[in-house]
Amino acid sequence: MVLNWIPATISNGNGIGGMFNVAKRNLRAGFPVHAVTGDQGSRNVSDAKFPNDYTELLVQAKEAAESALKDGKQLLEIEFPTAGLQTVPGDGEGGNEMTGSMLLIREFCDRFVTPEKTTRTRIFFPEANEVSFARQSAFEGCSLKLDYLTKPSLFEDFGFTTKVKMADRVRPEDETFLVAYPYFNVNEMLVVEELYKEAVVGTDRKLIIFNGELDRIRSGYYPSFFYPKLAALSQSFLPKLETVYYIHNFKGLKGGTLFRCYPGPWKVLRKASSGSFICLHQQEEMPSLKEVALEILPSA
Repeated sequence: MVLNWIPATISNGNGIGGMFNVAKRNLRAGFPVHAVTGDQGSRNVSDAKFPNDYTELLVQAKEAAESALKDGKQLLEIEFPTAGLQTVPGDGEGGNEMTGSMLLIREFCDRFVTPEKTTRTRIFFPEANEVSFARQSAFEGCSLKLDYLTKPSLFEDFGFTTKVKMADRVRPEDETFLVAYPYFNVNEMLVVEELYKEAVVGTDRKLIIFNGELDRIRSGYYPSFFYPKLAALSQSFLPKLETVYYIHNFKGLKGGTLFRCYPGPWKVLRKASSGSFICLHQQEEMPSLKEVALEILPSA
């Protein structure tokens, strides 16, 4: 029996939704999550529009990932805000954002992972306690394999954790790895790179990083002097990624959104007064967030 469960209504804003039991752990409390149930039909992802809700977003992300895998991509990134489609990092409380990601990952897996692949799909959460929380909430009763990247240490309060050797976690029957929001501790992405090198390279396996906030590494948020290994990922690991689904919002009078749905181009969008989105700029390669914020959006 798990104590302190809080029922949270999953709603898409029009009163349609169900009840989902969310366990309260540490800073995690009841929070609103948009509905992600609905039509799971196929769409043309090459000309995908900005999603109207999380239902449409998950359909787009699932089909973008499938398209990339068919094209032979092995290392994928999916990144979008969980506190609301037009929010920016920091708008939501950290624990709630991670729990929102957990719920959306479960819904993504329900769409993306076929029944016969369930026991061959391994989901890595940031640390062991997160796996326990997942099993008591969003992933209760499912057949997906749940695992972790790090273990708490005696010095956890000071930001120290114990890395887990990936070769010991992987099983021969594993086909797909999905890594859930590996950004809270700096060691987590280093372990993800280890997982890729030891269990994906030279095999037919696939690895998907879900809401890893990799822009922190891309933008130099972690100074190379203090975090040389993490900063080095921007040259050694991130270039191998195919970002198949991505939403990053920019606030302000000249705000907008950087959006991509594989195999389509990268688009810089702005919401018009009518409520629809207009495309200000598009290109094949991912622009830097600095370029979008300081060059593309101000000039549009």
